[in-house]
Amino acid sequence: MKEFVEYIVRSLVSDQEHVTVDVNEVGATVAVRVNVAQEDMGRIIGRRGRTVNSIRSLLRVLGSARGVRVDLDIE
Repeated sequence: MKEFVEYIVRSLVSDQEHVTVDVNEVGATVAVRVNVAQEDMGRIIGRRGRTVNSIRSLLRVLGSARGVRVDLDIE
């Protein structure tokens, strides 16, 4: 799951060196925290949050296949 999120985010941003993805699993919940450079925040969020919501939808599908709930935070 970490590699999946990292691949998507790195393909969207212009400064790929500042992308970090942390995954924390607690029980049936997986928390994914993505850090990007400040100037790339708009690219990850997208217009009206469409890009980040699409990423969250994909993570929900991956999580349901594994039987876990996935939360995504962008910082």
